[in-house]
Amino acid sequence: MKKIGFILGILVLIISAACTSHTQNTATGNAIVPAPASLEKHAGSFEFSAKTRCSVENNMQQQVAAQFFKRFETAAGFKPEIEQNSLQADIVLVTDSGLKEEAYHLQVTPEQIRIAANSEAGFFYAFQSLRLMLPSAIAGGEKVQGNWTVPAVEINDAPRFGYRGLMLDVSRYFIPKETVLRVIDNMSVLKMNKLHLHLVDDNGWRLEIKKYPKLTEVGAWRVERDEPFPAREVAKPGEKATVGGFYTQEDIREMVAFAQERHVEIIPEIEMPAHTNSSLAAYPELACSVVEKPITVLPGLNTKQAAIIYCAGKDEVFDFLEDVIDEVAELFPSKFIHLGGDEANKTHWENCPDCQARMKAEKLPNEEELQSYFMKRMSRYVQSKGKEVMGWDELTNSEIPEDAIIYGWRGEGDAALIAARKGHRFVMTPAKKLYLIRYQGPQWFEPLTYFGNNTLKDVYDYEPVQDDWEDGVDTLLMGIQGSLWTEFCQTSEDVEYLLFPRLAAVAERSWSPKSSNNWEAFLPALDNYLAQLDKQDVTYAKSMYNLDHLVQPSNGKLKVALSCIRPDVDIRYTSDGTEPNESSATYTDTLTVEAGTVVKAATFKAGKQQGKTLTLDVLINKATGCDVISKNERDYVLTNGIRGSERHSDFEWARWYNEDAAFVIDLGATQNISSVQIGTVSNFGMGVHRPTSIRLLVSDDNKTFTTIAELSEKPESIFERGTKIKDLDFGQLNATGRYLKIEAQNPGPCPEGHLREGQGVWMCFDELMVN
Repeated sequence: MKKIGFILGILVLIISAACTSHTQNTATGNAIVPAPASLEKHAGSFEFSAKTRCSVENNMQQQVAAQFFKRFETAAGFKPEIEQNSLQADIVLVTDSGLKEEAYHLQVTPEQIRIAANSEAGFFYAFQSLRLMLPSAIAGGEKVQGNWTVPAVEINDAPRFGYRGLMLDVSRYFIPKETVLRVIDNMSVLKMNKLHLHLVDDNGWRLEIKKYPKLTEVGAWRVERDEPFPAREVAKPGEKATVGGFYTQEDIREMVAFAQERHVEIIPEIEMPAHTNSSLAAYPELACSVVEKPITVLPGLNTKQAAIIYCAGKDEVFDFLEDVIDEVAELFPSKFIHLGGDEANKTHWENCPDCQARMKAEKLPNEEELQSYFMKRMSRYVQSKGKEVMGWDELTNSEIPEDAIIYGWRGEGDAALIAARKGHRFVMTPAKKLYLIRYQGPQWFEPLTYFGNNTLKDVYDYEPVQDDWEDGVDTLLMGIQGSLWTEFCQTSEDVEYLLFPRLAAVAERSWSPKSSNNWEAFLPALDNYLAQLDKQDVTYAKSMYNLDHLVQPSNGKLKVALSCIRPDVDIRYTSDGTEPNESSATYTDTLTVEAGTVVKAATFKAGKQQGKTLTLDVLINKATGCDVISKNERDYVLTNGIRGSERHSDFEWARWYNEDAAFVIDLGATQNISSVQIGTVSNFGMGVHRPTSIRLLVSDDNKTFTTIAELSEKPESIFERGTKIKDLDFGQLNATGRYLKIEAQNPGPCPEGHLREGQGVWMCFDELMVN
């Protein structure tokens, strides 16, 4: 018995040790984001104190260490002393020429911290890992009493990609300098090293150019508009422009120096030949002579006005841009200048005598090749200044400028591969994966933006290198970039909300090895990083705790599926309309509910509610839960009892683009029908509108249908401004039948004077309500 007891005791110790080891790895390894290439946890911890001494070999190391120790002076009230060449010091920095650029080796024991690197960046990144292992108060601005310890670990780390980027659009919304500095500081903790500044667009010119003062006197300001970005009207004659701002050249020098201290390279983008209404408002002579004047800085999206671009036939356009590049090249030490090149509408070029003369003189077959001429000419000038050229993937639509680096953005970013096959380097920033303007959680809870979702997990799951790439293409991939467009930002808090926490996922995908992809392990590290953001009062989204829902008809009832991208939370729900709490029923699998049920649910962790409460107030009528017959994959939303929101992309709308709509509802048996309504939504700025006419038909056999009601609407009403949910009511009816059919006529294209003039129209329907 003693032998058995001894063996059992040994087993308990082994199991306990295994559990403890796992817990320690989870708590420590995952405290660092992005995840290191390798990390080993050891026993004990190292404690910083007023007696801590740090040894460096040279001034470079001393500057890096001193920058880090400033945080102790603020947060702990003491600062470790720095001395040179003392291997007996508590913290020792040593050069290791065998390590790659930006790599580092960090060894922490209870007695000593040893940091080895081969570059200033490597030492800097080692200290960032140390920072993330310290109590979160290290990031704050107030003195805190406590133990300043880091766990004993050994880390060998190096980045997967050399380019780990963020794009900030400072044109659509002028982001104050102080906010940009705050973003730079926090991206540097994540070991991100490239900040791409989108300085120029239709909505504002943000950079002081000494030779052309009107660029900021006129081009940096737009008129005030209360509508969402896509719906904003252009300036009226005599209307004063009051919204905007710009960076002085001194501001730029300050931002560049601040970024350099944190190993962030600021890459300027000077957009051309399109997205240039801001500079053309200042210097309208740079537009084609056929363009109707005046040209104004656009307050929002206007496809007709945005079609006004630089004239490719006037030499003074190139003189102007070369002068701008001269000042940009001097201001920004980056070896890159981004020239844009995207979304250039050629309408005016087609009718411009100067552009047509240029095409004839240069023997260019079409306007697309005229843009290639434009971009190649400017690229050669940029290269003459000792800089490298970057551009968006539309440059692959024609001959690509020599040695240009291409940013893959459209869709999945695949157009960049066209350039890669021709030997060009490229950066991946696909709109469907890494555009941070998109909704980051269930849209019912999110601030208004547009397009679909790019959740934190969507960003984390992004893998840029695909299995079907040709051999050698991946060697030309410089890295990835998260891109934040700011159409819907009104404040610095809006900017931070869209950036964080998704920027941490971009960082991990660009730094950590492909093999380290582990969503469950990433979350504790993220929480640790967010605790440091809390200490800085940085605004960040908690959308990762909100619930997604999927409600589908099933045999006359409704199946309700709930999900959260965080697997470490409990979902609690009620079905009687009361608010959920920590004692409510735990959601484990799909619920089946009757029409008329009110389901409320939220996520909980450690007994506290984490996300917002999801309310599903299921309608009850004769169509609720009935089958829908159509070619639309989202047709089930027509009878699932859930109303869509004003966000037409919230997954509760069945949508048809630039075509008529038709669908049939099977009521399951012959019914008396006295009234029918169907939900619609319109969004002027996004080209979402109601149908020109809509017919209601009835049948007993789903073969022969009889029209029982029809509605029509005049264009001036259909294309009304604003966003509006409207139920189309077929009025009092006296009919019977089993099958109801809806036929809706699309009103497109958008008429003259519409912000999306000439574009197709979306029609959106949600709930068919039958009584």
